[in-house]
Amino acid sequence: MSIEFIPLEHYTSIYHWIIFFVVIFTYINLRKGNFNSGIGILIFIIIFMGLRPISGKYFGDMATYNLYFEHYGSGQSIIVTKDIFFHYFMKYSSRIMPASLFFLLCSIIYIYPLYLISKKWFKEYWYYSFLFFVCSFSFWAYGTNGIRNGIAGSIFLLGISRDKRIWQVIWIFLAINFHKSMLLPALGFLIVQFYNNPRYYIIFWLICIPLSLISGGFWENLFSNIGFDDDRLSYLTQGNINDDDFSSIGFRWDFLLYSGTAIFAGYYYIILKKYKDKIYYWLFNTYVIANAFWILIIRANFSNRFAYLSWFMIALIIAYPMLKAELFDRQHIKLSNMLILYFLFTFIMNVFLLN
Repeated sequence: MSIEFIPLEHYTSIYHWIIFFVVIFTYINLRKGNFNSGIGILIFIIIFMGLRPISGKYFGDMATYNLYFEHYGSGQSIIVTKDIFFHYFMKYSSRIMPASLFFLLCSIIYIYPLYLISKKWFKEYWYYSFLFFVCSFSFWAYGTNGIRNGIAGSIFLLGISRDKRIWQVIWIFLAINFHKSMLLPALGFLIVQFYNNPRYYIIFWLICIPLSLISGGFWENLFSNIGFDDDRLSYLTQGNINDDDFSSIGFRWDFLLYSGTAIFAGYYYIILKKYKDKIYYWLFNTYVIANAFWILIIRANFSNRFAYLSWFMIALIIAYPMLKAELFDRQHIKLSNMLILYFLFTFIMNVFLLN
């Protein structure tokens, strides 16, 4: 069971064109002072993403996940020692459902937590937070290609959104065991529990730019030898060992500017507008730590895979204060402009430049 009537080569573009019209509709309504509810968008995206045809050519790692699924479906044992929760999830799923329903289930546990997070923090304004999530540059790619990493990122954010510390720990532990790379933002989140001053994290982020420019491959070699056991680190020294399609070689000023939009947003809200919110400080400072790591190894092959370890938080960094506090006159107009600008980068990159 999958959506077969849409040509595979146009599947991703059609998604972004549909979101384009949703954003335009939301933009117009916001400027009129009308507020939307988006349950229909939530259901549509889950189905459209989850029931896409199985393809490695157009959806990257999806074909690899399908091979694992077939392996486990034939009764074979777990064949990996890391990201173990995801593989057990895949193994037990293979006993009771076909691959198409498994990918639909992956779509649900990737997207539905974003709805829960938005509902928890923003109440009746949840739709706008959710729309910022699905407008994000990496959202589609990590629901269709880097699937377990996308799921782990959503579970991680769900953990941060919980009120009780024990549930934060449980959800973040689960995220790490879905994809071990979540250790980096988890470490950042742990650090900010002890020191949560955004001003000094921003200075740290700025210092990392000249350090990366000056030091060449020093940081790539350092982190590749430091003991992290993650597939990403093979890119630092061994090149494109997994034959991925999307290359990010050299110092990527375009991606640095994209990352910098969240840094500027946090600076503007916290330093200039004097916005104070413990949870927002957690989110922002965790983002800064994870993104600073990426800046240091920005020249690595396919460093966009490292960038996602911070990018999955960008939507919240930009939208959170606008949905929680009255910071501006006619704030709904400012929010509509921000939404258009935020989606414009995603739309141009995914429809015109990366296709």
